[in-house]
Formats: sequence, C-alpha cells, structure tokens
Amino acid sequence: MMISDARYNTYSEYLRQKYGEKVYKLPISLPVTCPNRDGQCGRDGCVFCGEIGAGYENLPASLSVSNQLTANKLHIAPKYKAKKFIPYFQNFSNTYLPVEELKQHIIEACQKDIVAIALATRPDCINDAYLEMLAVVRDKYGVDISIELGLQTVNYHTLVKINRGHTLAEFIDAAQRIKRWSMDVCAHLILNLPWDDMTDVIESAKIVSALELEQVKLHALYIVKNTVMADWYQKGDFTLISKEEYIERVVTFLEYLHPDIVIQRVIGRAPETNTLFTNWQTGWWKIRDGIEARLVERDTWQGKKCTYLNGAAVQKFL
Repeated sequence: MMISDARYNTYSEYLRQKYGEKVYKLPISLPVTCPNRDGQCGRDGCVFCGEIGAGYENLPASLSVSNQLTANKLHIAPKYKAKKFIPYFQNFSNTYLPVEELKQHIIEACQKDIVAIALATRPDCINDAYLEMLAVVRDKYGVDISIELGLQTVNYHTLVKINRGHTLAEFIDAAQRIKRWSMDVCAHLILNLPWDDMTDVIESAKIVSALELEQVKLHALYIVKNTVMADWYQKGDFTLISKEEYIERVVTFLEYLHPDIVIQRVIGRAPETNTLFTNWQTGWWKIRDGIEARLVERDTWQGKKCTYLNGAAVQKFL
C-alpha cells in the first residue's frame, strides 16, 4: 500500500512515518576508492565517473566521521528543522575497506540522534563477513542499516559498455545476501543511458520488484568533464534522450514498480560547473514536478502495472 496520498512512495514521508519526525541524511566521506579504479577489476572506473566520484557536497575524507557529522548537523539542523539523522557514507565504494576498519567508522557514526546508517557501494563489494559485522553493530547500537547498490541498468550489454566491472548477476547476489541479514537494499538506476530503451526501463522495474527490494534511487545521466563519457559526448558518439522522454521513462518505471518500494528520488543533482550536461540544463525540481504532473495527467501511479509477479498466467484460475 502507498504510505501517503502521493502517486508514488516518497522517501521523506517514509522516514517521517518510520521515525515519527523529520529525518535528514548527512553525507560522510571515507578514505576509500573503488575496485574498478585500483586494479582489482579495472583501472579507469565507470565511463561516467569523475575523479571525485559522486560526493560533490561532501566534506574531505581527511576529517573524522565524528567531525563531519558535527559540521553537517550545524548546517543542516537549523535549515531543515531535523533532529534525527542518517549518516550517508556516499562517495565511491564504502564497503571496500578491511572489515575492522569499516566497523570503526560505522561505530563512530552511531551517536544518540542517529537512527540509521546508509552505505553506498558496489555489488562486488558485498560479502557475508561484512554483513555479519554490520548486523552486530545494528543490534548493539540500535540503528537500522540501509545499503545502496549501484546497478545503473539491468541491460548487461550496457553494463559492459559503461565499464561497470560487474554484471547483473553480481547485483542479484548482493541484494539477496543483504536481505538475508534483514537490511534494506536501495538500487541506484540511471534511466537514460544512451544504449537503453523503454524495454530496459520496464525490465529494471520488474527485476527490482521481483527481488523485493525496499528502495530505489533514480538518476538522469549527467556528463562529468574529463571522463571517457565526456569524450564520447563531445565527439558525438551518442545522443541523449529529451527531458520529456526521461519523464515518460520515470512514469513508466513507476507504473511497473511494486507499490511497496520507496522512491528515494526520481532525479539526481550535480553541479553544472563540473559537467557538460546536467538535467537538460534545468532545475532538478522542475523535472520532478514534471514527473508528478505527468502521473496526474495520465491518471496513473506506482504499481498500476505491477501484475506480472506470482504466476500472472494462472491468476485467472484463482
């Protein structure tokens, strides 16, 4: 069931209902890299990833976790009237550390006003020993654990093209392992990769739903300067879909997505100063508003077309 009157399950309302008040995520940087950069599975990283990764708003990783939390709370709490927080270990692959080292960073974040820990990582950086450690910390400190897995697309040909360094199988394996430890999984997806079409969008929604994941975070592709993808873009090796087509893809994705899954966001953000292309050079909130307007115009909602699970062909006999 939807958790609000909105046409899709919004993350802010989910947090409010779960924790009883407004909760805000605080970005945290760890001194980590990525196995697709240090030679474990590659050297050049994903074709769209810049040298600083995704943490444009992060404080330096040279600061301790505690100091980053303090600084971010001073900025965020008065502005957004938040009293409970989720440290968001965001940049690069945050489980790509020795287990004990990661454990100390997580424990440092478990302060009295912290209700959950969010870790962004890759499917090939999920291991049972790490999940066991996280479960111990969760139970001891009374915090929820959410792991955000970068998938980007279920099209395994596109995964090779963008040099992800893993396939769809690794994502499925990681998601299932995390769920066995009763932790939430959030899937990151880019719905306008140049080599994907609406069929890939629908299949993404179906796979996420069949895996019974808890959350999804949607992005539109942005072109970071000085990346392989930036070079392709400037040479005209691919074209990007229109803003209107992106809106159609998000609406269709939501229609096929299971209604219980929480949507962390429907569009991402990136600073225009470091990019060649960002959200069709318009405000992210305008695209979000366009998505919501299109849902109303089509009189549709999240889960409207989620009729394919549990033996769709034989349901007529029941």
